[in-house]
Amino acid sequence: MNATQAAPLTNTGLAYRSDGYRNYVIISLMLLYTLNFIDRILIGVVAQPIIEEFKLQDWQFGLLSGFGFALMYTVMGIPIARLAERMNRVKIIAASVILWSLMTALCGIAGSFIALLVFRIGVGIGEAGLTPAANSIISDYFPPRSRARAIAIYTMGITLGGVLANAFGGPITELFSWREAFLALGVPGVLFGLIFLFTVEEPPRGYADPPTATKPHKMGITETVQELSGKRSFWINMIAAALVAFVGYGVSNFQVAFFQRVHEMSISEVTLQIAVPLGLAASFGAFFTGYLTEKLSGRYPNVVAWLPGVMLIICVPLYWIGFTTGSVPFALTALLFAAVLHYGYLGAQYTICQGVASPQSRATAVALFLFIVNLIGYGCGPLVMGIASDLLMNADLAASQFAAELTGQICKGKPEELIATLGAAKADACLTASAEGLRWSMIYIVGIFFVAGALYIHVCKTLQKDLVAKMS
Repeated sequence: MNATQAAPLTNTGLAYRSDGYRNYVIISLMLLYTLNFIDRILIGVVAQPIIEEFKLQDWQFGLLSGFGFALMYTVMGIPIARLAERMNRVKIIAASVILWSLMTALCGIAGSFIALLVFRIGVGIGEAGLTPAANSIISDYFPPRSRARAIAIYTMGITLGGVLANAFGGPITELFSWREAFLALGVPGVLFGLIFLFTVEEPPRGYADPPTATKPHKMGITETVQELSGKRSFWINMIAAALVAFVGYGVSNFQVAFFQRVHEMSISEVTLQIAVPLGLAASFGAFFTGYLTEKLSGRYPNVVAWLPGVMLIICVPLYWIGFTTGSVPFALTALLFAAVLHYGYLGAQYTICQGVASPQSRATAVALFLFIVNLIGYGCGPLVMGIASDLLMNADLAASQFAAELTGQICKGKPEELIATLGAAKADACLTASAEGLRWSMIYIVGIFFVAGALYIHVCKTLQKDLVAKMS
């Protein structure tokens, strides 16, 4: 009797703990994910000041904001996830939050491009510990029918993080500098990590899964890969999500710089008038799509896949309008609708990912998923966007009347410095080429959403066969 009582309960098919406590846990995880993305996105908010101070090419900033972070984020994700399969996930999450918050604050004292790159790598190592463990915890607190909504709430941290990074990062940078923005937004994460550590309970593994689901047992990484190898839905979902992330991170990391260059807005004007509304629209899109998926899943079992697929396809022409128009209000209107449609995929990617994996392999499955998604999306998206921007900028300069005198490197720096060193006419040619290069790189790359949307629709063919527990 005592041995039975001491054993952790699994496969009950019930939600773990009370409604109020589950809400506290999912909101806490969402807040940590918000901090995760504040610290991750902030560098894109202050892109132009950093580019101007260190006189970086756009590809260098793409390396700094994307690949420099994503490499260690993806490499460390799998070993940390393996620890999460065996150790206390709450402690792993808390330690990760504290580490990435400290490294974010250190970015504010970086004296060179290399130092900033090193601290960004540190942020990536810390942030690798959150999402695999968080997805595993969510699946143990919430039964299958409630996971789409719970994960949608969790993933709201992505867009809310963007909102807060812009709402505070832009004004702080304008009042002080980009360095103070990193310090002000990095330090509070340490406190949040400690609060999470002492207030959230580690749930029994597999508790909320139905009795028909696979019983939890330890699995090695080789077994996990073997299990997933036959799940086509997992791999198609991963490719689709990687393509969406490739575009999304490329656009978001250069979005503030785009409006500063093309529409000649100040950093606080862009963040408060453009980026914050877009972040709120994206949050609404993520939550509403998750809510709609839960309501429709009983009638349309594959809605979790085809709904975001259709939304991604529809958002492409809206992005094109937003990037080509010369009217800021019209651009904002088009981009608001595009953001709602674009970010509806967030809950779907995790719901499908952990839905096709057994309880004992979910953290590792999510880590494998994130390894590819972030290496391709976060690692390559900003870098390719920067390379395309530089190439198109140089093409614009080559077609100008100053082709023999101007290069991309010569054209880097603050506008007032360019005017002082090159003269008004040449400085204007530099600034115009920089703006148009970035504009057209964003227009071309956003077309990849067509492919990603089609892949999500294609997932419907195998999803029901691959799911461990049905969503209905």
